[in-house]
Amino acid sequence: MKMVFCLLLLSAALQAQKLEYAVLAIPENLKENANAVVRHKKVDVFVTSRKSITVKTTSAITVLNESGLSRIGAIETRDVKSIGATLYDALGFEIKKFKRKDFHEVAADDGAMISDNKRTFLDFTPVSYPFTIVYESEISDSNTAFIPLWFPLNRTNMGIERSELNITCAPELGLRYKEVNFEGYGIAKKDIPNGMSYSATNLSAFRDEAYSPSASRFLPHVLFGLDSFNLEGLDGSATTWKDFGSWEYYNLISGTDELADETKAKIIALVGQETDPIKKARIVYKYVQDKTRYVGIQLGIGGFRPMKAKDVERLGYGDCKALTNYTRSLLNVVGVPSYYAELYGDRNKMDLNPDFASVQGNHVILAIPIANDYVWLECTSQKAPFGYLGNFTDDRMALLLKPNGGELVRTSVYKDNTQMSKGTYVLDENGTIKGKVEIKSKGIQFDNRMHLSSESADERKKFYKDYFGINNLVLEKIDVSSNSENVEFLENISLNAERYGELRGNRLFFPINAFNKVLTVPQRYRARKNPFEIQRPYTDFDEVTVAIPQGFSIEAKPENIVISDKFGDYKMEYLVVDARQIVYKRSLTVKDGYYKSEEYENFRKFMEQVAKADNSKIVLVKN
Repeated sequence: MKMVFCLLLLSAALQAQKLEYAVLAIPENLKENANAVVRHKKVDVFVTSRKSITVKTTSAITVLNESGLSRIGAIETRDVKSIGATLYDALGFEIKKFKRKDFHEVAADDGAMISDNKRTFLDFTPVSYPFTIVYESEISDSNTAFIPLWFPLNRTNMGIERSELNITCAPELGLRYKEVNFEGYGIAKKDIPNGMSYSATNLSAFRDEAYSPSASRFLPHVLFGLDSFNLEGLDGSATTWKDFGSWEYYNLISGTDELADETKAKIIALVGQETDPIKKARIVYKYVQDKTRYVGIQLGIGGFRPMKAKDVERLGYGDCKALTNYTRSLLNVVGVPSYYAELYGDRNKMDLNPDFASVQGNHVILAIPIANDYVWLECTSQKAPFGYLGNFTDDRMALLLKPNGGELVRTSVYKDNTQMSKGTYVLDENGTIKGKVEIKSKGIQFDNRMHLSSESADERKKFYKDYFGINNLVLEKIDVSSNSENVEFLENISLNAERYGELRGNRLFFPINAFNKVLTVPQRYRARKNPFEIQRPYTDFDEVTVAIPQGFSIEAKPENIVISDKFGDYKMEYLVVDARQIVYKRSLTVKDGYYKSEEYENFRKFMEQVAKADNSKIVLVKN
């Protein structure tokens, strides 16, 4: 009887194990669009003092296919106290345990960065899919300036069965929090002694859909921070951006602007008799670009405090903090005030949250006050024009560190993002074209082209073959140049292509727009979920003069077209100058905006109309 009872207990235990991690137990809606599913994730955060934070994590993630392997997240960058994992097969049976010795610890640098940080991670190759891995870790740190945020849907193509975060904090430290985008997600919140708890269940995976905003713009998450914290041995306090900026100014950058007398004399001599502050700044900026190069540095407090200006002068390199502070120090020598400015750098615009002061930035630039505005300098670039910000730092909140406190200011917003092209080509009786085009780009479109100035001849050829989308294209000449004074990028291209026009009997068909066509239409989605955003407006102006072959005349040409929509405007017109010459003019404006998912199909149709018009053909007939 005892034997039967034991067997029943064992069977029940196995069934329980199967039910917990068996892939079949995952709700179907969570597998839709998912490469992985979080079965459960629990994060417990304990802030026991200004210099002590402990984070305990338990997560069970089912990886459905190879694309979901990166969703495991078995990686830590803080001081690891304990770490381990258990692997389960598709039926929920345990097949392997991983202990501390199975995890790798490496320096958290990539060859372009000097760092003393470590990464502890699990690196294994699964035998088959799907599988489930249960991961447990405990980490601790003396830096309490960084409290983990709760972001249950922080990865694309990952469903969530349950995600939970519990945080407790010594009351005297002043735990602060900011809840973002909770509506419609069924987030549960409850108070616990000296803290709070958040949980979410049954969250469907979201896709990486075209034109999607940054996830922080539309997905639920919670930011945490402390009124009183510690950062690499420095006690700090921050309840507002003004207070936080003041603390950073006096604890992180104050006293780092000293320069050798020799350097001061050199800069003063370089500026000479110039009195205009912006002209002085131009001279100093060029000096910095010519003398220094960028190297990432994250050594202890050096990950947050800039290297001393005199050390940058001596070494000739630095990270964004060091190079910005160095430029600030040089400007100070010649009487030009400027401010160290922290922001979040990313090609997808990311704002510092204006309602929640905390460490949120990842990059530093410089702000020079002028009248009621600022001139912004990207000090890590050896090629950027003076006062120009590209799409890594444009149009977002930056925290300026001033002696009287921090101030949030929006960086440059570029509205005149234009590309103007003017070209000519000759079409012969066999359909071969031979022509040239000049392209001038400004605003953010300058940034889109600036990389060409430093690329090899082969890289440029590949770019233009993709850009023009012309079969049999031969690039005869490519000249590119950057006009830093006017912030314009200039391109002069000479080309030819056989069979550009298609001969059918005594007729010749060809698309007149050879130099700037919309080649791809935004992807269609059967049921789009995400909102969409056009982050930066732009306008293209194009004019092409075409010489048609002797002995041919125009039989048919498209009608002039005007399209006006909430998303933009398009105009295409043809002018027949004489029997052998046609002038084609085109303009396309795409407006910026943030839109609901339901409006995406209308935007896609607008761009589809543009692409169709761009590729419309003229028909010539042999006389």
